[in-house]
Amino acid sequence: MTRHDDAPSDDELHAFVDGQLAAARMPALLDWLHAHPDDAARVAAWQAQRLALRRLHRATDVGATPPALLRPLDRLRRRRASLYASAAVLLLGVGLVVGRLTAPGTCERAPALAAAGPAFVRDAAVAYAVYTPEVRHPVEVGAADEAHLVQWLTKRLGAPLKAPSLLEQGFRLLGGRLLPGADGPRAQFMYESAAGQRVTLYVTVFDPRHPPAETAFRSVRDGAVESFYWVDGRMGYAFSAALPPADAMAIATAVYLQLSH
Repeated sequence: MTRHDDAPSDDELHAFVDGQLAAARMPALLDWLHAHPDDAARVAAWQAQRLALRRLHRATDVGATPPALLRPLDRLRRRRASLYASAAVLLLGVGLVVGRLTAPGTCERAPALAAAGPAFVRDAAVAYAVYTPEVRHPVEVGAADEAHLVQWLTKRLGAPLKAPSLLEQGFRLLGGRLLPGADGPRAQFMYESAAGQRVTLYVTVFDPRHPPAETAFRSVRDGAVESFYWVDGRMGYAFSAALPPADAMAIATAVYLQLSH
């Protein structure tokens, strides 16, 4: 296959799958995958393989770690603990000096991470936190009525919706629900793995008179939950998951590619 000058290298594609790609490179790479299905298929296969290996590893009892391997780690931990203690003393001293040099009332509090990203992404994170722990009523309409669910949410939001398939990533559709938003109704699709882990896709439709400023594929983290979000025309999407970063990115990419085609 002939490669273009702006084509991502295999190293970049592997870095993307492993969650190591530089954030600045992410939008261009996703645009490339959207326009080049062959590369997108390769990346999807690598991601599926990576997730399968992680699931296999979690299901395997490897037994206790040999003491001979633990001893070097113990030495490393003690050495790091000593370094951290020294650093803490240094930082405390710096803090005391800065505290004396800074006039009262001039120190500004850094914004909380939860406040990062557009409003609909913050709403998506809240909806994730509220509904994923639910045992009896995590969704309004179950996956058994998927066609009805998608049709109902499409009608309520006034734009065509789609529930991506995440079976290759190890997650089945659990169902979805209608949610209120500041400027109109929102939709949430929920997925669950065999281990009971849940992820959500939050969808909003923007007023064409007030399009969002940000459209590129980005992510924000609030504690253990990471939300990947992007805007496609009038549609805004936020995929939220409390998973290892590379795993969350792999599933979010699968969602992005399905909804972009």
